[in-house]
Amino acid sequence: MAGSQRSAVFDNLTMDNLSAHSIATLVPGSICLANRTGTSRVLSPDTIRATLEKGFAGKFTGQKILVLIPDHTRSLPLPFLFRSLVKILDDTKKLDFMVALGTHPPLSELNLNKLVGITAEERTTIYMHTGLMNHAWDDPSALTTLGVMKEDEIKAIAGERWHPSLPDQVDIRINRAVLEYDHILILGPTFPHEVVGFSGGAKYLFPGISGPEMINATHWLGALAGVVGTIGLKDTPVRTMIHAAAKRLETPVTLAALTVDDHNLVGMFIGDLYQAWSAAADLSAERHISWCEKPFLRVLSFAPTMYDELWTAAKAMYKLEPAMAVGGEVVIYAPHLDVVSHVHDKYIYEIGYHILPYFLDNWEKFKHIPLGVLAHSTHLRGAGVMENGVERSNVRVTLSSKISADDCARLRLGYLDPAKVNVEEWKGREDDGVLFVPKAGERLYRVKSRP
Repeated sequence: MAGSQRSAVFDNLTMDNLSAHSIATLVPGSICLANRTGTSRVLSPDTIRATLEKGFAGKFTGQKILVLIPDHTRSLPLPFLFRSLVKILDDTKKLDFMVALGTHPPLSELNLNKLVGITAEERTTIYMHTGLMNHAWDDPSALTTLGVMKEDEIKAIAGERWHPSLPDQVDIRINRAVLEYDHILILGPTFPHEVVGFSGGAKYLFPGISGPEMINATHWLGALAGVVGTIGLKDTPVRTMIHAAAKRLETPVTLAALTVDDHNLVGMFIGDLYQAWSAAADLSAERHISWCEKPFLRVLSFAPTMYDELWTAAKAMYKLEPAMAVGGEVVIYAPHLDVVSHVHDKYIYEIGYHILPYFLDNWEKFKHIPLGVLAHSTHLRGAGVMENGVERSNVRVTLSSKISADDCARLRLGYLDPAKVNVEEWKGREDDGVLFVPKAGERLYRVKSRP
């Protein structure tokens, strides 16, 4: 099947027929579809394995393959997928897996094994020829450049969101491993995302395994666009910037984009980096967005333990802000949490959490802070305005965790003692404008329309 025909068939997988075609396999020359019935049914291990075989078996014989995977802050059945892929790709010359960390902290050998569900003994026996490694965003020797994104291109991508605080140019640095393999496979889920709109796809390259320049530029551009104007949208300035950078990579890339419900797969799209991601984002929009009739006044947003720092547990706010009433409150309930950021603690405690206009109005004071950290700060604090030099955020953010009341005050967050939280008191009160979210961070809540 010619490329143009293949695209036409793939593009026919609209939301009208995704319920019948939740798995799409797009490979050179063909599309393989596995049907499912019912909108809540998960994909069986046999179906997943068969689809992976259709997508990958025999297609990389004798080649060196690098597989990019997420860390523990993403939900997916990674141990099953890892074992299946290693078996299917047993005819490759070299097979390595790299955790696309961005700036997340590197995993220990123990945690790398845990991530893919193998024992230390299996690592040195069954999987002794399979590499398993971390990305190192802050190690210049681990990076190479694909070129420079200059100011004219940045301005064109940013459009009305452009601001002089964006870099004049961006060195498109990426882990040098991408040039040392014959083919790159990306294996990861797609969810609504605060910076890029929907996660997954080329985001595993930038910022997943990129240098600090792309990490900072993309996150700050996302901050300028705002969470509410970004999350759950496919076409965003940051997605455009990521794709512009990815197209400079000459090593071929194949994407296995996953749609996940809890840790179960409900959709899989294998093929072209851009088409497969687009289809996965469409299905994510159907499955991962809860449309609310009216905004909420208070939300208890329960961050799961896979978020072991506020840097990632902040998703418990990001995913709720579009459903909040002005003046409302989001309580990030994370009784396990005792760290703001394993990597960026120093900077975050220096600046605290603020709305975007606060930083822009005081740019000389904050321009030395990495843009990615500033972006995290304003993403968590949410939208708001400056009135007579005073910042007024639309939503109050309260942290209920092991992080002390004094630290919360220093960070400009509210504090609630987790020992005093009675979860039962938050349940079943939607009609009162109160919502309990039992596993926050991956499902987006958005009001259907605002008055």
